[in-house]
Amino acid sequence: MIGNDEKRNITNIIQNLILENRSKLTISGVLDVFSFDDQVVILETELGLLTVKGENLRINKLSIDTSEVIVEGDIFSLNYSEKESDKKSTSFLGKIFK
Repeated sequence: MIGNDEKRNITNIIQNLILENRSKLTISGVLDVFSFDDQVVILETELGLLTVKGENLRINKLSIDTSEVIVEGDIFSLNYSEKESDKKSTSFLGKIFK
């Protein structure tokens, strides 16, 4: 359950999702990439985990400086879930920057 302090902090966060013709998704406020393949991309964002599902998905841009990710392909769904603070698996960026 989210406490009152966390609820106040969430309302101050601005995150943009721009979906163009269901084929190009620009996401701001991305903290990390947990996993990706050609059918599912899982991102940690400031507002929780975001799962992007589709076909022929690829990460076209990944900018740590601007916290922006661009996913291209045939996008079918976007789904938010709560952050998993005790996530055991190592993230994609964590593997790169060991």
